[in-house]
Amino acid sequence: MTRVVHIITGLAVGGAEVMLDRLLGALDRSRIQSEVICLAGEGPIAARIREKQIRVQALNLSSGISALAGIPRIVARLREVKPDVVHTWMYHADFLGGAAARLLGVPVVWSLHAGTVDPAQNARSTHWLIQVLAKLSSTVPNRIVSCSHVGRKAHEAVGYDASKMEFIPNGFDTAVFRRNDEFRRIARAQWVVGDHDIVIGHLARFHPQKDHRTLLEAAARCLREDPHLKFVLFGSDVNRANSVLAEQADQLGLGERCLLLGPNPAAHEALPGFDVLVSSSSSEAFPLVVGEAMACEIPCVVTDVGDSSFMVGPTGKTVAPRDPQGLSRALLEMARLDPFERQRLGAEARARVEANFSLTRVADLYAGVYEQLAGGAA
Repeated sequence: MTRVVHIITGLAVGGAEVMLDRLLGALDRSRIQSEVICLAGEGPIAARIREKQIRVQALNLSSGISALAGIPRIVARLREVKPDVVHTWMYHADFLGGAAARLLGVPVVWSLHAGTVDPAQNARSTHWLIQVLAKLSSTVPNRIVSCSHVGRKAHEAVGYDASKMEFIPNGFDTAVFRRNDEFRRIARAQWVVGDHDIVIGHLARFHPQKDHRTLLEAAARCLREDPHLKFVLFGSDVNRANSVLAEQADQLGLGERCLLLGPNPAAHEALPGFDVLVSSSSSEAFPLVVGEAMACEIPCVVTDVGDSSFMVGPTGKTVAPRDPQGLSRALLEMARLDPFERQRLGAEARARVEANFSLTRVADLYAGVYEQLAGGAA
């Protein structure tokens, strides 16, 4: 049995946090014993992890330089648990958790869940921390796991130790995310979808990185050519109460053909209602929603950011980011396919996930890393 303590910056809903929760549920407990330390206060993911009978301890550390005072608390907890490996998630946890583990001589795994280190897309303090971590990468971690090829290259370019880098993709539970005709019927009834409508779906929080502006401009172009399209958007702050988003939709004349439905529902229930998934992001690493849609047999149109193009491969379409014209053209091409052709692409997308990105496979890869380090490879 290998004991692993996961140290993560926070447990709000985000890609890294969701992936940690899913990984903990998929790891073979006859091989791996897990515990979680959260540097910040608790978020919704903490409850999900506890439902798996896994201990979560929130340290409620303040941000900034004062967070350094949390290192002795992390050290104290690690001394109690006596882990074989410490796995840190996100930059602040890499720094604080990595330092604590190194003080005790415990092997460390850093994980990278960002697809870019562009200063324009990171806070100044985060950019500074990335530079510090690059210098520490040759001495603190034993292994650095990136969930995307693009993220790996970006971090190597700023000085992360390439000899310690490894790619392990995000994983998807294909028993949960799958084609479901009943979920499809229910969702399309809620969205008042006509018999001849093609639903183009988007699931993402309202954030500059997700580039809703480009998406809405592309939607307006599409609807001028095909009034049978319907755009269904979910995400935190993606609703009519968001004046910025609502005003843009109104100025573009999208009307009832573009629904702004707020926080994501259970994604595995909403995705089967789509005919096409669109990802309009200007920055990503290895986007969960794309893999989830593929597992549900929904073909995807994605921007060429992070590993999105690698994920969809020949089963979807890839366009340049921040290009409403190119995005609308790809969406129209996908919408105009024969329904059986879209179904074929969807089936191939699921097969691609099963072969390369299944949660079972990803959990086994992580377990192998932990066992190798615990066995003395460090």
